[in-house]
Amino acid sequence: MLSHLPILQVILPLLGAPACLILGRGKLAWLFALLVSALSFIIAATLLNTVYHDGVISYVLGGWQAPWGIEYRIDLLNAWLLVIVSGSSTVALLAAQSSINVEIPQDKHTIFFVAWLLCLAGLLGILATGDAFNVFVFLEISSLSTYTLISLGPSRQSLWAAFRYLIMGTIGATFILIGIGFLYIMTGTLNMQDLATRLPPASESSTVFAAYAFILVGISLKLALFPLHLWLPNAYSYAPSIVTTFLAASATKVALYLLIRFTYTIFPSEFSQIDIPLEDIFIALGIVAVFSASIAAIYQADIKRAIAYSSVAQIGYMIIGLGIGGVLGLQATLLHIFNHALMKATLFMALAAIAYRIGATTLTAMQGLGRKMPWTSLGFVAGGLSLIGVPLTAGFVSKWYLVSAAALSGRWPLVFLILLGSLLAIVYIWRVVEALYFKPAADNAPVKEAPFAMLLALWLLVFSNIYFGIDTRLPVSISAEAAIALQEGRH
Repeated sequence: MLSHLPILQVILPLLGAPACLILGRGKLAWLFALLVSALSFIIAATLLNTVYHDGVISYVLGGWQAPWGIEYRIDLLNAWLLVIVSGSSTVALLAAQSSINVEIPQDKHTIFFVAWLLCLAGLLGILATGDAFNVFVFLEISSLSTYTLISLGPSRQSLWAAFRYLIMGTIGATFILIGIGFLYIMTGTLNMQDLATRLPPASESSTVFAAYAFILVGISLKLALFPLHLWLPNAYSYAPSIVTTFLAASATKVALYLLIRFTYTIFPSEFSQIDIPLEDIFIALGIVAVFSASIAAIYQADIKRAIAYSSVAQIGYMIIGLGIGGVLGLQATLLHIFNHALMKATLFMALAAIAYRIGATTLTAMQGLGRKMPWTSLGFVAGGLSLIGVPLTAGFVSKWYLVSAAALSGRWPLVFLILLGSLLAIVYIWRVVEALYFKPAADNAPVKEAPFAMLLALWLLVFSNIYFGIDTRLPVSISAEAAIALQEGRH
């Protein structure tokens, strides 16, 4: 059984989706989806432990050896992401049944959990596969289910947000497919390791350059990299609250994984240096994303939308790490993938609890909630401190590594800009703290604390933010070894 874990990682939620449909309505579908997600997390943790101690796992489907057959290849990079995606899904599902009771009609609950498991299967498939065309297949599975999840939101704007995301996502997927097609024309293979071997002799070809350009733009659309981010604020704002929690912690991280995988594993190292100043472009786009999105977040009346814009800014930090390059810059990006999943899931989970009780997440509606919903409010503050990068929180660790990487590369103006961007986060987080604790409630109507399941999920995330901000051994060691392996593989 252990030898088949790479395929079980994907097959389990993929088969769980139709099984969930058969189970029908009620809590049974939720419990089944939670069980499937938890088992996926256990499998991911086992794979990470195996890869960390024993090295890369190669699993061939149907007995057809790579590159002729489809290969699932698990290394430290995608094993790390598998844990993040399956873990965020499991924690979000803990609170899902409570959250969707007030946001989604009862007759759509089963479809919700079916779409959730399909989305999970697609994201895990993107990470596990070693075949470029399979990446596109799983990308479509996750995207189509994500459009469905967003459209189930409580307002009519959810349909418009899902439609906009569908248009942008389709364009992005098409670009990726065209790029993969060009690679196949030049090499005759779709296996990623085989592509990495065959591409260097053809690196001067304009077709390979076009392939990289198409893939880069397509992934940037999926990643919501500035200025291709316009779908994200609406999608996160109008999706069901628990869906936003899951997507914010996982979807853009998987897109960033694809960017790292294609840039560091498939395309030759001298390619980006000769043809385009990719590192400088990444740093410039990252800086603009940090400042433009942070300023936009400051002026939002709806805090869910403000934190959505904050996600665009945090993606900017990850891209800056890629632009800085080297082992330390790449490690900073991999650390921030993990830490951002923790901090953003915490913030959106707290907002989901607030939306559950008062039906809104605007600043005005949240006034005085610090006294009425103390545990939820404190959870939001903890997530906000991690987002800012306060010491003893997970957010501080990745910001520290990012600043260190910029300093070691001699980019001192970049160090200043990173620190200044972090200060902007204080402004929009403080606006919420002020409303929660220092402004009178809009009315004196009693408001209960969030349900136990939502508080449990929220405080699991809060404690994770604090624990991994103090004991950094696991994320730092894994991200360091993954960064070293990627850097050595590239050269």
